[in-house]
Amino acid sequence: MHKRKLSVQSVVAIGIGTAILFLLKRYVSIPSGIPNTNIDTSYGFLGFIAIMFGPIVGFFVGFFGHSLSDLTQFGAPWWTWVFTTGFIGFAIGLLKKYIVLADGKIGLKKLIIYNIYQILINVIGWVLIAPTGDVLIYSEPSNKVYLQGIISAITNSISTGVIGTILLVMYASTKVEKGSLKKE
Repeated sequence: MHKRKLSVQSVVAIGIGTAILFLLKRYVSIPSGIPNTNIDTSYGFLGFIAIMFGPIVGFFVGFFGHSLSDLTQFGAPWWTWVFTTGFIGFAIGLLKKYIVLADGKIGLKKLIIYNIYQILINVIGWVLIAPTGDVLIYSEPSNKVYLQGIISAITNSISTGVIGTILLVMYASTKVEKGSLKKE
């Protein structure tokens, strides 16, 4: 049986990514007007790092970053939403095989697929998984948590789409396009 271990690069990416996600969640988010629901810039970064390093790194960056943010803001993590952030990172990271940033180009077709996919994942995570977990585990009123979930799905999709797309395009532009060098 073949055991897969995390590479040193992945462990470092989890550590640095967790720190950046925590800082963005904690200090660069805008209240939405719905209790405990923010316009959160960290999801754009999560989408970017998940595409760069894949689903395992995406999960742990989302899970640990959200945990630290909740711990420092509220005194304890809200596990259903922490898990959902990990799910979002994992699911977006599955696109890593399709969107290869090391090639030095990311076309319009791949950006459209990224954005359609991330909207679908955000809706599954925030409209289904997080509020259903709140009702089943924390016995929260369903009308409150599903409203929070719908607002989070909308704001996190916008954040993941706008900020994530900008980061992906900027990063890809720093790489030399495959086959672009010619022998003189």
